[in-house]
Amino acid sequence: MSHSKHLSFPTLNSEEHFEDTRPMGLDELPRQHQIDREMAVIRTYHDRIGRAIDVFWGHKDCVAYLETLILNGGDGFGNARVGFRKEVLSALLNLVRLHREETR
Repeated sequence: MSHSKHLSFPTLNSEEHFEDTRPMGLDELPRQHQIDREMAVIRTYHDRIGRAIDVFWGHKDCVAYLETLILNGGDGFGNARVGFRKEVLSALLNLVRLHREETR
């Protein structure tokens, strides 16, 4: 004798069912996590710049230092370079934003 069981699965009619499993956007991550993530990118390619940002972070001149790096393409220590990799430039720009938000 064969017993066949009928399984019933819930119907997903809307996006609200996926809200809990939706990947978190980078701008939704905790602030310190965002800072640490951007600093890890910078340290990967430019450890000296990462150490300098550590010293400047929280200081009123930090944004000016970051903007100088971005605009001049140098490392802030008189060593010229031809710009930054796109992921480093993105990290620098995000750090400018994060620092401005922190010092408001």
